[in-house]
Amino acid sequence: MSPAVRRIAAATAVIALGATMIAGCAADGRETIRFTFSKREALEFMTGVVADFNASQDGVRVEMDTSGVDVVSASFVRGNPPDLMLANYNYEVARFVQRCALSDLSGTDAAATVREDLQPLMEQYGRCEGRVSALPYSVMAASVIYNKDLFAEHGVEVPQTWDELIEACETLESAGVTPFYATFKDDWTIGQGWYDYSAGGSIDVIEFFDDLAAAGAEVGPDSPVSFEKDFSEPMDRMLQLTSEYVNDDAASRGYGDGNLAFGRGEAAMYLQGPWAFSEIAKTAPDLELGTFPLPMTDDPSDLAVRVNMDLAAMIPEGSRHKEAAREFLEYLYQPEIIEAYNASQLGFAPTTDAAPPDDPRIAGMQEYYDGGRVYQGPSVLVPKTIPVFNYTQAMVLGAAPESVLRTMDRDWARLAFRLPAPSDETKESSK
Repeated sequence: MSPAVRRIAAATAVIALGATMIAGCAADGRETIRFTFSKREALEFMTGVVADFNASQDGVRVEMDTSGVDVVSASFVRGNPPDLMLANYNYEVARFVQRCALSDLSGTDAAATVREDLQPLMEQYGRCEGRVSALPYSVMAASVIYNKDLFAEHGVEVPQTWDELIEACETLESAGVTPFYATFKDDWTIGQGWYDYSAGGSIDVIEFFDDLAAAGAEVGPDSPVSFEKDFSEPMDRMLQLTSEYVNDDAASRGYGDGNLAFGRGEAAMYLQGPWAFSEIAKTAPDLELGTFPLPMTDDPSDLAVRVNMDLAAMIPEGSRHKEAAREFLEYLYQPEIIEAYNASQLGFAPTTDAAPPDDPRIAGMQEYYDGGRVYQGPSVLVPKTIPVFNYTQAMVLGAAPESVLRTMDRDWARLAFRLPAPSDETKESSK
């Protein structure tokens, strides 16, 4: 290394050290907080929110970090977590909840505005006793997307029961219209769509996973609940749909193919979330689309839509700027901000007095969301070490469902056997 390069390196190190020493203090004297935001498609919106907040007061300055969950996880290990996180709520993030690494938000004004019926969905991933560790910020609902023009042209009403769904499929097929466009090449489209909708429309997902957790390592043919027993009928019905009422080339078609084909009117229904609307619109910007929950029983009261906590707000215990982070948290939960954010992403606001979305494409899910008739997809409620997407793909491509579901039971039992008891984990996290 040349002397000049060494001098530059030394100077850089001094600057970095100085920056570390004054971390948390902006040039104008304001307290600086690091805000982690993981939704890349909404960066423009959130950048504007941060800029508006910074301009609105002179006590706190927010700096946005978009480096992603892996970097965030590493920052917890290093003892330098972000001050506020707005992240997709899944098993990766929920580890911080389970280890009581997040501060209690129950006393915030933001917490008081959140619907109470969403808390059980948050707790499906784990909890820290006595705390509200995370607050939902955006709920993404997904169900069957349907072509309103094709339905009207062939006199098909939105089905409310399994029998009505089969009748609709038969009517469409007899008219030469493919009922469902399927994309089996991409396993996640099966897991998040066909598998989740079929199971979620048939069973009480919260109760099933509570009972599954209680059975732990004993899950199997003799346990009170199991994938093999409880998912058998939903999977049989799923396979009836995927074998009889989808495009012939489904096995070789992926997500991009599906968006294009559905936009061209090549099928009447499509099992995707609202994130597909913008892709479909590239082909058919004026296509009249709607949504409805996939009926899997003959009782309309069983109808429900799949949701996921697309974003949740969290303040780590390790933050050195908790009060400043709470100030920005309260700002984010102002109705005009949280509702505008969700409208921009075709999501549903989790607050009690939120105005309903005005986009007609997702209006069909509104009554179910308002009535709490929702479930989280079973595919996201198992750790990634259980390859659910691969298993669901295997079923639709011909593997015997009873064998696949039995394998899932064994996977769950092995995983539960290796995990520490919840009480031990809680003790460890509090050391």
